[in-house]
Amino acid sequence: MNEPSANHSTFVIKRNYKHSPTRVFAAWAGQAAKAGWFPKAEEFDFRVGGREFNRGGPSGGPVYTFDACYQEIVPDKRIVYSYTMDMEDTRISVSVTTVEFIPAEGGTRLIYTEQGVFLDGHDTPEQREHGTKWLLDRLGDALDSQ
Repeated sequence: MNEPSANHSTFVIKRNYKHSPTRVFAAWAGQAAKAGWFPKAEEFDFRVGGREFNRGGPSGGPVYTFDACYQEIVPDKRIVYSYTMDMEDTRISVSVTTVEFIPAEGGTRLIYTEQGVFLDGHDTPEQREHGTKWLLDRLGDALDSQ
């Protein structure tokens, strides 16, 4: 068992996509579109106060649970959500995330900001940032393949 600890951290990831803010936003707002680059949600209610919930993980490995609540949605501009991440029955982090969609020459500048507390050494900000970068790369691939 790890010693109780709370590691607070913020990271920012910026990506440019060659698609309009409306199209990039839609890839977050629709369950089918989001499933093309993010783990498929068991529950997906994209509205303020709505929930997104999924479970999964590597074959033979631990099950991770993502449980989010949408706090603010400004169509084509911004999404703010809070979420918990559990590994099996252990809470490993709690975060607030802001995703901004900014018109840019030739497409969209996406700014992803996560403010989190990573609990008891079960996860680190560096691991979460690495995984989020991978997901945002998958988003770009999904947009380009449509």
